[in-house]
Formats: sequence, C-alpha cells, structure tokens
Amino acid sequence: MTLSLPRISILDRANARDGLPAADALHRVLERAQRAEELGYHRFWVAEHHAVPGIAGSVPAVLMAAVAARTHSIRVGSGGIMLPNHQPLVVAEQAATLEALHPGRIDLGVGRSVGFTPAVRDALHAGKQDAERFEDLLAELLAYLSGTASITARPRNDSATPVFVLATGSGIDIAARAGLAVVLGGPAVFRTDQNGRLPALERYRSQFRPSRWFQRPFVMVSANVAVAATSQAARELLLPEAVALARSRTTGEFAALAPVGPAEWAGLTVREKEAVERSLATSIYGTASEVRTQVQHLLAASGADELLITGGAFDVAAQGESDRILAGLFPQDERHSMDDRLGFVAPR
Repeated sequence: MTLSLPRISILDRANARDGLPAADALHRVLERAQRAEELGYHRFWVAEHHAVPGIAGSVPAVLMAAVAARTHSIRVGSGGIMLPNHQPLVVAEQAATLEALHPGRIDLGVGRSVGFTPAVRDALHAGKQDAERFEDLLAELLAYLSGTASITARPRNDSATPVFVLATGSGIDIAARAGLAVVLGGPAVFRTDQNGRLPALERYRSQFRPSRWFQRPFVMVSANVAVAATSQAARELLLPEAVALARSRTTGEFAALAPVGPAEWAGLTVREKEAVERSLATSIYGTASEVRTQVQHLLAASGADELLITGGAFDVAAQGESDRILAGLFPQDERHSMDDRLGFVAPR
C-alpha cells in the first residue's frame, strides 16, 4: 500500500514518561531520530518548552546538535525556537554553528509564544507583550543569517539555513511578508471553509513575497498521527498525551505521560473527557487505510508541501511501529522526486 504524496517529517516534543527519568526521554528522542532516518523521513524536529514536567525538551539547539551527531542525512530542525525568549543574535549564532557542523541538514523553525505561566515568563524575562515584537525580532534574526545586519554573526550563514514560521494568528501574514515557509498545526488545520479549503493558507500564498530562502510559498501542516492494526489501538496510542493535556487545563501542569486504562478513564471528569475527545477529533489515527484517507483529505484542503507528524505516546514500541507503517505510505523515491518543486533557493 503506497501513496504518492509530499514528504513526511517528525516533530518529537521529548515527552517524559511516568516513572522514568528525563534522561530516558532525551535518549528516546535520539533513538527515534535514528530510526526515522532509516525509514526515510525527511526532517526530524525538536521543540522548546520550559518548566513543563511532562516534557524534557527545553533547549532545541542542544538537542538538535545531539540528533545531528547521531544521524547522517536526515534534516534536523527546531519546531520551534520561541524568539521572544531569546536574543536574535544568539539564535542566529546557534543555527549558523549547527549549519557549519552539519551543512545542508539544519532547519530553523521559529515561533512567537512565550512561557505558559507568569512564573516561567518571569524566569525567561519575556512577557506576553514580547510576543507582539515577533515580526521585528524575526527581521533582526534574518538580517544576521543573511549577513546584512550591522554586525556579522559568526560563523557566517549567508542564508544557508531555511527558516520556517510556526503560524499562530498573525504568524501566517508575517511569514508571507518575510518570504518564509509556514507551519500550520493543531486544530487550525481542520478548520476548513464551506469549500473545504483553509482561508489562512490561501491568504499566505496570495501575500507571499519571494526571499533569499524561498522563491515560492511553502506550507507544512502538522497533526498528531497514530497508525496501528486497529482504529482502537491507534486511539489508545494518542490517549496518554490527550489526557495529560486535558488534565493540565484543570491542574495547570502538563504531567509525564502515563498509561490510560479503564480505571484511569473512569477517573476523568466529564469536562476532561470532553477535552480529550476534542483533541482526538483534530488528530489523525486509525489503520493504514484509514490514515491514508484522512491524510489525503488534509493535504487536499491545505495544498501542503509536507506533512509534519506530532503526538507523543507512552508506548514506545507502538509509536515506533506507527512511524514504520506511516513511512510505508509515502515511498521514499517518490518523495525525493519532488526536489525541484520545493522552491528552496538558499545555498546548500
């Protein structure tokens, strides 16, 4: 069973698992990246979360370095680095250093989010108002990467590293004005209009201005994805993260992933169960044929160039099998034949 579709990639948030140390989560990320490369995935990205008990990944640049050192060909990136939390020069230097060590393999995904709680925002010295400075911070970052800033970031990058904007709200318009790729994820990718299209992406494409990095619009859509022998088994693979997210809205803390059996499900409140169902409704899961149909629908609605799969699982073996089955739906040779369509014009 094969499907000729755009490339597929993985975003791993380094979810912690109940009863295991954070180091286990980080080592699992490295192991999954190596396996993803063997399976033919195009990119492997990591994320930035601060002071979250259930997520061990807090420093994307450091984890990217470890992933790149353990792999050979897969592209490695951030999904993403939150610019309001950092000085653009430092982010540019980190990306440029990684690019110098692993030429042609580094992606820089950036976003505008700040810490989720007042205590985290205070610790980062980045308040909600800093998110409103995202476009200016992005312009400064691009100037350092392109070598057009008042000082020259070292090592020189000369626009070698492609930049992606994680779209939240105005992020889509900012990406279009800057001529950068856009990543749209979460419930937003399932909110189609009466014609079955995503208006935000249509706006991005119509407003896109070619840049040093991309000469045409480039869209990546992300979604939680799980594939298993049965639809119920795939649903169960996504349940631990969905439950942790639902409970965090009550407790204010996203906890380490834990198995969700009948007793755990019965212990959820009605509101928490409703939150879990909403999360699963904006996920893709099922058997290989069911997932293929859902992915076809998502890509038809978005016209995306690439699919970024997300979603953390407690069952590591089942997650690995899901990755394997999904890779089989996207033949490697067909994905590679799309190189001339991607529009990436930065030097390699």
